[in-house]
Amino acid sequence: MDILKQKTMIWFDRVQKTYPNGVEAIRNLDFRIADGEFVFLMGASGAGKSTLIKLLMKEEEPSHGRIFVNGRTLAKIRRGAIQKYRRNIGVVFQDFRLLERKTVFENVAFAMEILGASRREIEERVSLVLELMGLAAKKDEYPAHLSGGEQQRVALARAIINTPKILIADEPTGNLDPENAEQIMQLLLRINERGTTVLVATHAQHMVQELGKRVIYLDHGTVGQDGIVQTEQETMISEVDTDET
Repeated sequence: MDILKQKTMIWFDRVQKTYPNGVEAIRNLDFRIADGEFVFLMGASGAGKSTLIKLLMKEEEPSHGRIFVNGRTLAKIRRGAIQKYRRNIGVVFQDFRLLERKTVFENVAFAMEILGASRREIEERVSLVLELMGLAAKKDEYPAHLSGGEQQRVALARAIINTPKILIADEPTGNLDPENAEQIMQLLLRINERGTTVLVATHAQHMVQELGKRVIYLDHGTVGQDGIVQTEQETMISEVDTDET
């Protein structure tokens, strides 16, 4: 995807975040993510990934610089409008964060209920999203009766039920075995294909290399590398070509 030809969905414009204790978590962070793009966010622990996500969610404010989402500067969003802003962003966490006393259907429906959706609209949309996630047969189950992969799929369903413009997945495969991790990543790709901008924070180097998507690699709070990672197949071909020359 040529980002110069696409509408920008996320823009960090020379952003800095220094906490009161003097820790500089983000420094001169500058990048753009296009509308509909799929991007991995990587970096060692403490590189600034969590702070970046908090800034994007307006849980933290930058010390310097500007952050734009869908053409709007976050600095102009008033406190009372923050929840409305966040409705455009779906978030999936490593630890699922499901409501244990609600069924699969109720967990996903809850995100629509708080926005005042009608019962008919909830029934229709939740059923469609659960079908997309391969969870239609599990709609009446409780989280405790689901596998880790199934719980993460419920979390994904809840995150996209209100059709957000952006989906942030924070280590979505961290607690999953390789097979379930692969399934979750394929679902994220399908969600992206439907037009949602997807940002995935991960340490899963093997999976990132396998998919060959853009990677923003943070290094001590700034962009260390930014670009498309070669897929494993491309790397093997490159190595063969090098050996033959």
